[in-house]
Amino acid sequence: MRSVRSRADRALLVVRYVVLGVLAVLFLLPFYVIVRNAFASSKLIAAAQWNWLPDRWNFANITELFTNSDVEMGASLWHSAVMAVVQTALTVVVALLAGYALARHTHRVARLLSALTIFTLMVPAAVTFIPTFVMTSALGWIDTFRGLIVPGMFSAFATYMFRQSFLGFPRELEEAALIDGANPWRTFWQVVVPNSMGIVGAIGTITFIGSWNAFLWPMLVTRTGTRTVQVTLSQFMTSQLVNYPELFAGALVAVIPVLVVFLFLQRYLVQGVETTGLR
Repeated sequence: MRSVRSRADRALLVVRYVVLGVLAVLFLLPFYVIVRNAFASSKLIAAAQWNWLPDRWNFANITELFTNSDVEMGASLWHSAVMAVVQTALTVVVALLAGYALARHTHRVARLLSALTIFTLMVPAAVTFIPTFVMTSALGWIDTFRGLIVPGMFSAFATYMFRQSFLGFPRELEEAALIDGANPWRTFWQVVVPNSMGIVGAIGTITFIGSWNAFLWPMLVTRTGTRTVQVTLSQFMTSQLVNYPELFAGALVAVIPVLVVFLFLQRYLVQGVETTGLR
């Protein structure tokens, strides 16, 4: 009986690895296409016959990407980096404070605010673009970092996730800090936040990736002074011509920062999901 169970366990393990292997290949296939086309010629990309690798690796695509004065790829990467880092920091701080307040205050007004926060998650972001753009334009923030960052500074999703995490945070730690003489503000920043770095890292990672990949809002409010990398990539596609080599080269360059952030902070994503009770 034990040998039969052992063979069944091994067979199940093999099936799991096969399924995971197939899913990994499907997940990595778009990245392979980006790398392959980033170093291929236009003729090879548009060829009817598919070649798994370029016959000649054309590294000039990367050089032309950064020397093309019409797109200013280097400046766009800098604009995206500033937007993503600043917006991530502001979003995490605001959502931390809001989530903690909603978790610790249980009176009627706090419950109403929690319900309204959850309700905003049901509203498509595109619906709010027009009124937000009107306000941003009235403030003179078009083509500025303020116009890029401030409208997206509050995240209902991040606030809700922090609230759920703080609902399960042990109050005994806070009470011990208060007994030792710490005020509520100091207790929050020196006790609660350091012991919640898992969810902070998870929300920070998600927010950074979302800010870096944002397209619709930056396309509306940027012109030339603060154009982000995602908007710049769209310039390679026009009604007359699509510059495939530089488009894929730009996509390869644009995805590298996101991959680096994800690889370094992916453990916080898992930890953050566990601490919020979502499995």
